[in-house]
Amino acid sequence: MSSTDHNSSTFNDTLNDMTAEPATARRIVVLISGSGSNLQALIDAQRHDRLGGEIVAVISNEPDAYGLKRALEANIEAVALPHREYDSRDAYDGALIKVIERHEPDLIVLAGFMRILTPRFVQRFLGRVLNIHPSLLPAYQGLNTHARALAEGVALHGCSVHFVTEELDGGPVVLQAELSVTSEDTVETLKEKVHAREHLIFPIAVQWFLEGRLKYTAESATMDGHPLPPHGMRLSHADAAEELDETLDEDA
Repeated sequence: MSSTDHNSSTFNDTLNDMTAEPATARRIVVLISGSGSNLQALIDAQRHDRLGGEIVAVISNEPDAYGLKRALEANIEAVALPHREYDSRDAYDGALIKVIERHEPDLIVLAGFMRILTPRFVQRFLGRVLNIHPSLLPAYQGLNTHARALAEGVALHGCSVHFVTEELDGGPVVLQAELSVTSEDTVETLKEKVHAREHLIFPIAVQWFLEGRLKYTAESATMDGHPLPPHGMRLSHADAAEELDETLDEDA
């Protein structure tokens, strides 16, 4: 059995082992900057009682972000907090902290929030912030992940959920989903396939955290009290494709 097969098996066993702490009235604040497709995945999971808590507010640094409309349509408080109205990053994050704390969240979720957070913000909420990133971290931290993956000719790409620390895209990884890259793939096709995997795994990671199963430590993330490996738990390409009803005839 390969390491990926082992990780996939462990992932599936963990999904089926739902002996979790009670999760009542857990509160989530979601930060966005754009269309909010990952936000929509979280809203959909909440509607089907698969999130472990309630999204109480959505905050965007871009006042015209479509994700704010998604929030309003779901009867969630939508807050526009334009970063251009503040004269420094620290001033903006100070205002953002105040808005977030007003909602008393158990978890803050970065769902396409295109801002580098200050150490002040990170330390205030350390261990309670999850982010989704479009690569198999630690590969391709930062921007333009799909183009960089194609340029290097990798066989596997994907996405990662991780805890946020002061290192950009460098916090402990919780959960990943693989994607086999084919010779026909482009930046746009990779973006579409990775998005589908983000929408699959992000609600799962949020649920694990809100149920008390997933926790942050200075060394690593832990699941049910056990340290996770550097890449977290990993869903193979085959398992992700099965969950998403994708065909499996796309050989890399």
